[in-house]
Amino acid sequence: MTFTTIATTTAKEIASEFLPRIRIYKDGTVERLLGSPYVPPSPHDPQTRVSSKDLTFSHNPNISARLYLPNVPQNQTQKLPILVYFHGGAFCIESAFSFLDHRYLNRLVSEAQVIAVSVEYRLAPENPLPIAYEDCWAALQWVTSHANNEELDDNKEPWLLNYGDFDRLYIGGDSAGGNIAHNLAMKVGAESLFGAVKILGAFLSHSYFWGSKPIGSEPKGEDFEKTMEYKVWDFVYPSAPGGIDNPMVNPAGEGAPSLAGLGCSKLLVCVAGKDQLRDRGVWYCDLVRESGWKGEVELFEVEGEDHCFHILSGTETENVKKMIKRLASFLV
Repeated sequence: MTFTTIATTTAKEIASEFLPRIRIYKDGTVERLLGSPYVPPSPHDPQTRVSSKDLTFSHNPNISARLYLPNVPQNQTQKLPILVYFHGGAFCIESAFSFLDHRYLNRLVSEAQVIAVSVEYRLAPENPLPIAYEDCWAALQWVTSHANNEELDDNKEPWLLNYGDFDRLYIGGDSAGGNIAHNLAMKVGAESLFGAVKILGAFLSHSYFWGSKPIGSEPKGEDFEKTMEYKVWDFVYPSAPGGIDNPMVNPAGEGAPSLAGLGCSKLLVCVAGKDQLRDRGVWYCDLVRESGWKGEVELFEVEGEDHCFHILSGTETENVKKMIKRLASFLV
C-alpha cells in the first residue's frame, strides 16, 4: 500500500493517493476506492427481526447514527443494555450505514439483546483526526443525556428512553473503532458523562494501535515503516503531536496517561491469529494488566482468522458464530 504524489495531465488531476483506499484530486474531491455500499435501515430485518432507524442528533456539527432494537415483546418492561458502537475503516472509509456494518450489528444486537447506537462519525481526510474522536464523544454524551429523563423532546430518542438500561452502558468498536473505544474510555475516566452515568464495559476488537518501534512478529526495519498501519496514522492525523507515538495510537507513547485511568469496569480485548494487529492487541491487554487498573480485563483470541473476519465474512462460519457469541455474552 503506497502513499504517493502524482502529477497528471488529465482534466481531473490526482493530487495524492492512499492505496487501495483513497484517491484525492486537486479540485479537493475525494474518491473512496474501498468500502461496502450504503444500505437503508430496516423496520424489521427478515433474518434477525432486528429493527433499525437513522437519526441526526447534532446539527452543528452534523452527526448522525443508526439505532438498532432487538425484537422485544410489546409488553416487555425489562430494560436492555445499551451499546454505543464505533465502526472500523482506518478512520477514512466505511460507515455506520454501510452494508457490512449493518449486517454485523443486526447479528450482534439479535444475539446480545441490546440496543445499539452505531455512530456515523466524520471521516478523514476531509475531516482529519481528532474530529472522529470528538464526534464519538458527542454521541456518547447524547446517549447518556437520556438517563433519568423520561420527557420526550425533539432531541430525545424513544428507544433509549423506553428500553435503555443506563446501568448497563457499553462502548465498543472494531479496528479503528476499537481505537476510538479505548480513547473514549480514557476520556470517561478523566471527565464525567451526563447524569454521572458510568460505562460498565468496553470491547476493543482487532483494534488499531501502533508505534514507531515494531513488537512481536511485526515487520522489522524499513519494512515496518512501509506498513499500512504505520502510514495511515499520518494520513488521517497529520497534525498529531508525537506522530505515530501519539498516545491516541500508542498507549505507551511519551506522555501517555496511565491506563489505570480507564473509565469502565470491565474490558474485553479481541484479537485474531492471522491479523497483523494481533500482537498489538495482546500487548495492549498486558499494558492494562500492568497498569494497576482496578477493572476486569480479558483477552479473547480466535486462531486462524484475519482482521475483522466476523464483519467481512459473508457466511456465519463457526468462528464467526464464536466471535459474535463472545461479544454478546460480554454485553450483559
